[in-house]
This record gives sequence, structure tokens and C-alpha cells, in this order.
Amino acid sequence: MIRILGLVVLVAAALAAPYFFYPIFLMKALCFALFACAFNLLLGYVGLLSFGHAAFLGTAAYITGHSMKVLGLPPELGILAGTAAAALVGLVFGWLAIRRQGIYFAMITLALSQMIFFYALQAPFTGGEDGIQAIPRGYLLGFIDLTSEIALYHFVLAIFVFGWLVIYRTIHSPFGQVLKAIRENEPRAISLGYRTDHYKLVAFVLSAALSGMAGSTKTLVFQLASLTDVHWHMSGEVVLMTLLGGMGTVFGPVVGAFLVVSIQNYLAQMGSWVTIIQGGIFVVCVLLFRRGIVGEFLALVRKLREKQARTG
Repeated sequence: MIRILGLVVLVAAALAAPYFFYPIFLMKALCFALFACAFNLLLGYVGLLSFGHAAFLGTAAYITGHSMKVLGLPPELGILAGTAAAALVGLVFGWLAIRRQGIYFAMITLALSQMIFFYALQAPFTGGEDGIQAIPRGYLLGFIDLTSEIALYHFVLAIFVFGWLVIYRTIHSPFGQVLKAIRENEPRAISLGYRTDHYKLVAFVLSAALSGMAGSTKTLVFQLASLTDVHWHMSGEVVLMTLLGGMGTVFGPVVGAFLVVSIQNYLAQMGSWVTIIQGGIFVVCVLLFRRGIVGEFLALVRKLREKQARTG
């Protein structure tokens, strides 16, 4: 009952939020929250640290922007096209990278991501340093005007909830249990007969597709696809969000994403000091909250329950 009540409160707060906060800020936070959750699926539940997830976010952003502005696709088909493109890139990247582990895996994903960055810089349809601008939002399903920020917010919220539920169902399925087994002890999982490379590849592609969905949605919100989306800074930023919120937790990346986006939004007038503040928060979190904000909170709740069980 407590969990159900908590979910009801969260849904009610999410629906009412655009009437109390700036909708664009909320939509940006939701896009990055989905991006962080997708990244956490790979890092927190498979144990694979990727430094190339910006490639999937940016690829989907460019494909969605081009398909909507040049080809005239409606927003739902534009997002599907971007998500499919990110999944395809994830399939290629994963096939090349999952044969390695640890720092080698991270460096391979970073190198492949940089190839996407330089392609986006040179390709004619991406607009180079200018990017794809003035992307039309269009009409969802032919009749919902997405130029309305309230309508667009609820559409972005629906996409985030869908992506989050996909991740939640994945990690609580038998497939998710195998992923956790691979994270804890891959040789043992192999000895039990699991083809771990196949499981890791599927998880990689799913993470890439959901990251692409976040990138496509972000393009719809800001009506822009730029080199920022494929830059390695974006890959580092999603790592920061995940670690701050709590790696390997369901809500941790969401909390981390909202925290980082809030710092960038409300402290923007401080210029380059924003980066220093982010770094300071990250150092404090690593030193004092090794499990992240949500991870430490859950650990505290478990300790209190164990103490209550012993005394009760």
C-alpha cells in the first residue's frame, strides 16, 4: 500500500508540475532522466561502463530532426526513426565492444563515439557546427498540437514513463536476473550455460535504443539537433548523473539527472563556476555517498528495518 500510495503521489506531482515550474526545464530533466536510466541499465545491471552513449543520443537527435524537418514526418514517426537508428548504431557498437571488458570496453565505446562525432561534423545533412535548427514540432497523431508546451510536456512525460517501465520490467525479469549474474561473476554465468555475450549485446542495444528515444524527445523539445548531443562531454555527463543518483537503483538516475539539470539551469548565471560546483558535488558524493543519493537512502532504510526486526 505504501508503494502504491507513493506511485500515486509521484504521478499526481508529475502531472501538476508544469503549472508550478517552467515546462521546458521539466522536459529537459525528463529527457536526461530517461537517458541516465538507459545508461544505468548497462552500467548498474551489467557492469559495463560505456563512454560512448552520446553517440546514440546524438544519432537519434539528428535522424529525428532531419526526418521531421526535411522529410516531413509527424513527431511519433520521427521519434521512432531516431530510436531505430540509435538501436542500429548500438547493435554495431555492441558487436564490436562487448568482446572486451573494463577499461578496454570503455575506450572502444569512446573511440566509436568520436567517429560519430566527426561524421556529424562533416556530413551535409547534419548542418555541421550549426546543427539542424527550427525543427517543427508538428501534430501528434494528426490532431494534438505540440506547439503547446503543456501538451508537449505530457507527451514527453508519457515517453519517459514508457521508457522507465521498459527498464523496470527488464531488470525484474529472468533476463534481468541473468544480467545481474553476469555483473557479479561472468565466468560463473558462463559455467552455468549462459551465452553471456548475447545477453550483453541485447542489453547494449536496448540501452542504446532508449538513449536514442531520449535524444529524439530532446530534439522535439528544443527544436534543435547539434554537435553538443554527440560530444564526449555528454557521455561524461550521463555518467555523473548515474553515479550521483545511485548506480544500480531504479530511481537513482532520475534523481541524479534532475539534480544536474537543476544546477545547470538555476546556476547558469555563474558561468564556468557551474562545472566547478558539479565537480565539487561529485567529489563529496564519491567520498561520503559511495552508493549515490538513492543508494545511501535505501541502505539506511534497510539498516533501520534490520534494527527494528532485531529489537521487535
